[in-house]
Amino acid sequence: MKKLFLAPALLALATSLILSGCSLNNPESAEAHYAPGLGDIMGATATRHSKLWFAGQAQNWALAAYELDELHEGFEDAEKYHPTHKHVPVPIPQLIASTMSKPLEKLDEAIKKQDIVAFTKHYDELTDGCNSCHRTSEFEFNLVTRPMFNPFANQAFTLPR
Repeated sequence: MKKLFLAPALLALATSLILSGCSLNNPESAEAHYAPGLGDIMGATATRHSKLWFAGQAQNWALAAYELDELHEGFEDAEKYHPTHKHVPVPIPQLIASTMSKPLEKLDEAIKKQDIVAFTKHYDELTDGCNSCHRTSEFEFNLVTRPMFNPFANQAFTLPR
């Protein structure tokens, strides 16, 4: 009698362990719980900021538009995954809206008009917006500038003529 009871109990336990192990190794499950750190998002943002500069200076307007869109996505990720931050006194969405909205709009207009002078002016305003955000969030030690050299040796920013 005990053997008849023990076999189904062991089978149920083994099945339970196998199924719980499968769910832990499911990449979709792990991906659903992944949230990039704010530093990771800002690191990608710094890369996009640089690439935007080189694309604009090369007057590769399609690439500049792409990089600007990627910046927007990065800011959306920052707002989604980090609505607040341990050291930042203002909610992240509010901070991004107040420091980045206008410069991003102006850059979009300059890119659509393919205006290098306006692009350069509004890129500098975007950079000022980054630094204003850093000051407000008490990260003023992180000073953003125009890129001084192109670290992307494997990417051509100019279009073939």
